[in-house]
Amino acid sequence: MPENTSFKTKCGSCPLRKMKTFRPLDEKELGFVSKFKTGELTVDAGATILLEGNKTPHLYTILEGWAFRHKSLANGQRQVLNFGLPGDLVGLQLAILDDIQHTVTALTKTTLCVFQRDKIWSVFKENPSLAYAMTWMASREEQMVDAHLLSLGQRNALARLSYLILYLHDRAEAVGYATNHSFNAPFTQAHFSDALGITPVHTSRTIKKLHEKNLINWKKDQIQILNREKLEKLAYYDQDIKLQRPLI
Repeated sequence: MPENTSFKTKCGSCPLRKMKTFRPLDEKELGFVSKFKTGELTVDAGATILLEGNKTPHLYTILEGWAFRHKSLANGQRQVLNFGLPGDLVGLQLAILDDIQHTVTALTKTTLCVFQRDKIWSVFKENPSLAYAMTWMASREEQMVDAHLLSLGQRNALARLSYLILYLHDRAEAVGYATNHSFNAPFTQAHFSDALGITPVHTSRTIKKLHEKNLINWKKDQIQILNREKLEKLAYYDQDIKLQRPLI
């Protein structure tokens, strides 16, 4: 079957596939993904991509932009669970479990590749290598959640913030969103507060401490790491081995 041409970005010429961080697809895999993709969706910053408890018929790969995954209590308190960047698959929980217990919101104008979630089983039936890729993504997400849980439970506020900045920088760098130790920061201090499990006031004071130590420079929507070695030591940070990631 020929590749669907009803959307702007064709799978065969996807800009993400040119990045070294992603594993190249063979001809069979690329043909399958080209049929699996049904469209593209562009949303503005602040738009809800997935809503907790809402059974959307779609799942998505982020093609461009930043998003974040979060969950709220009945009293309005929010926990930011993770941040999404190009190449991340969102909605797999809903596709597999028929339930989604978190919300995904765009941090910037975000473009998404759209897939029909009721076709998810065709991946497992027809293309085992892509099914493995999805399993890898789910395992990697679990690994990242483990690391954030360790921060919440064992790192102090200064170490938590240092770890989060390094983590976001390295993820951004892998997809071309960071250069010269600087990366775009479309999130607010409130996002960091909700990710770190500390109050906005405490977050602001902790950011100020990193500035005073000349470890970072955060101005408006840009964060610059000034001394990576010291920041890593403060965060107890071990940089990931740069393995190629699957991309669907």
